[in-house]
Amino acid sequence: MIVDQINTTKNKELLNLKGVGPKIASKLEKLNIFTQDDLLFHLPSRYEDRTSIKSLNSLKIGESSLIQGKILSSQIKIGNKRSLIVQISDNSSIINLRFFYFSQSQQNSFISNKTLRCFGEVRRGPKSLEMVHPEYQFVEENESLVENGYLTPVYPIVDGLSQKLIRSLASDLLKKLQTNKINIPNLIPTSLCTQFSLINIQHAIAELHQPIPKTNLQKIYEFKDPAHIRLIFEELLAHQLSIRKIKLSAKKKSSPRFKTPKDLLALFYQSLSFDLTNAQIKVVDEIKNDLSKNNPMLRLIQGDVGSGKTVVAMAAAIHAIANGWQVAFMAPTELLAEQHFENISIWANKLNIKCIWLSGKVKGKTRTQTLKDIETSNSQIVIGTHALFQEEVNYAKLGLIIIDEQHRFGVDQRLSLSNKGSSSITPHQLVMTATPIPRTLAMTAYADLDLSVIDELPKNRQPIETSIIPSIRREEVIQRVFKACQQGRQVYWVCPLIEESETLNCQAAELTAKNLSLTLPDLNIGLVHGRLKTKDKSSAMQDFSSGKINLLVATTVIEVGVDVPNASLIIIENAERLGLSQLHQLRGRVGRGTTKSHCVLLYEGKLSNIGKQRLGIMRDTNDGFLIAEKDLAIRGPGELLGTKQTGLLQLRIADLQRDQYLLSKISQASQIMIEKFPDHIDPLINRWLKGKTKYHNV
Repeated sequence: MIVDQINTTKNKELLNLKGVGPKIASKLEKLNIFTQDDLLFHLPSRYEDRTSIKSLNSLKIGESSLIQGKILSSQIKIGNKRSLIVQISDNSSIINLRFFYFSQSQQNSFISNKTLRCFGEVRRGPKSLEMVHPEYQFVEENESLVENGYLTPVYPIVDGLSQKLIRSLASDLLKKLQTNKINIPNLIPTSLCTQFSLINIQHAIAELHQPIPKTNLQKIYEFKDPAHIRLIFEELLAHQLSIRKIKLSAKKKSSPRFKTPKDLLALFYQSLSFDLTNAQIKVVDEIKNDLSKNNPMLRLIQGDVGSGKTVVAMAAAIHAIANGWQVAFMAPTELLAEQHFENISIWANKLNIKCIWLSGKVKGKTRTQTLKDIETSNSQIVIGTHALFQEEVNYAKLGLIIIDEQHRFGVDQRLSLSNKGSSSITPHQLVMTATPIPRTLAMTAYADLDLSVIDELPKNRQPIETSIIPSIRREEVIQRVFKACQQGRQVYWVCPLIEESETLNCQAAELTAKNLSLTLPDLNIGLVHGRLKTKDKSSAMQDFSSGKINLLVATTVIEVGVDVPNASLIIIENAERLGLSQLHQLRGRVGRGTTKSHCVLLYEGKLSNIGKQRLGIMRDTNDGFLIAEKDLAIRGPGELLGTKQTGLLQLRIADLQRDQYLLSKISQASQIMIEKFPDHIDPLINRWLKGKTKYHNV
């Protein structure tokens, strides 16, 4: 399993720092700070200019400024909320300092004619400008500034840590860095720094912690300054190298070499009711080439919903089976795995291929027999969920792994299945996703995989027309459903996502099905949700596929894999709650035949700006790759790739969307590092990943 490997002895470095005891060290750990290096890479989120004192008559509302003046008065005001008001003047004007929380001793310290130096945000008060709870100190009238001529950093912190402490710790470390008492090595070789215009890493860190007053803060806040670019480049390079190491390691392993089974493939293609698209033929050829070699295929197939990835996967499986090897086909949900089993079984039966099913719900004697069939080669294709890689499952001769909806599995799960091969043989891997991955992510997150794209839909497919309708027009939508069913078509009604509760989602689906049954008594209405028994789900899906059910009410369990060509209308309730990729996947349940299809996005209340943006994109395009790019911009890579459970791409400074302009250079740099500077690779990966993503056993 991939886990954060935290060496508890690391924070000994922190305990050696002035002001850090066990309690402070534990607080720093919450910021992922365990070492002195971690502290130096914990960068400010913004800066304050405390390098000069501003006169009170030059202050601007909304700006944070350093001011100084003599106390004129100090008094408690009783209004909506009790507060202490301290009035100060610098002869140019006056300003009030307002404190809602104060002690008696604090109140007593504000003595007339004492000089205060304060920093805070200027705002409009009832009678004059004021600062609320400013930072302050008592000083002598002509006391010089103690700041060292740089902008004051403001750091991300947690409860129990103060800005003053973090600033002090960072400042002490920077002094040690400048006097060579500590060192941050330049892990990118000098020649590469010159080639890609990267500044020295120590200079970069110093400039980001302590920028001089004339620094262009706009560039810093946009992460376009040379210091940020150096660190962003290095972090993305470390991720790129870590993933390329996987591929290089895998390519050194042995896999079975498959000859192309021309006769069996021809028989398979003849059994289909359609011709393969040019894009499918191209991808099958790429797979054939991979499987003809004796090192592992590691290939990702991207294809929009309905582009025919499963047919391509079956062609790959036939290569393995014809050469005497087993195939494991893994899907993330039981419903999707069942759909694959039903579809693939139809093809397999025509070709006399033994296809079996395994999930966590297969129990007792059936499970015992299934496990025996897998172990004795009395099965050629094993289809199921994550149950396929459980410890008790042993394959007789596993030669190919096919994984659908790759982004829903953790990297560790993918590797667990790969390790089901024999000790000397590594199975080929084919992973698929119907969530188109922007090139930005593919270059970085899947650098270990060769990429194939099915960018062509089958002939006669028509684009789906999408409309956005408020829920107050629900009755109108229901009549549209009735009309579609009267015309012999079938309809999906997808129920809202209610927080993250499967129970509540299922209850909502049951209530919706009940209400629709009362409103539309002439229709046969089915129900599918995650808490139904497997046989009940299968029965409902079978009845819908065969046309016995007119309207299928479902939760988002039908997001992928369900293929009913006669379904031409889908209603998605509370569409504003779902991400673009999920909406696109759900919409892809229709438009799988030759009839014009429609998607209705129902929303509740007033749409937020992001809600308007999401639904507008869905209305305007059916292009899954464009939608994925927009989704990346809105949600970020973690959600889009499902990487929160994998540890992959949990970036500290870089941002794939913002920094994608650097990726081609980083790809070049990673190749040069592998060829010319292999000794620099592990230290660089260690600096940024710290052992969090150990997937070397691909």
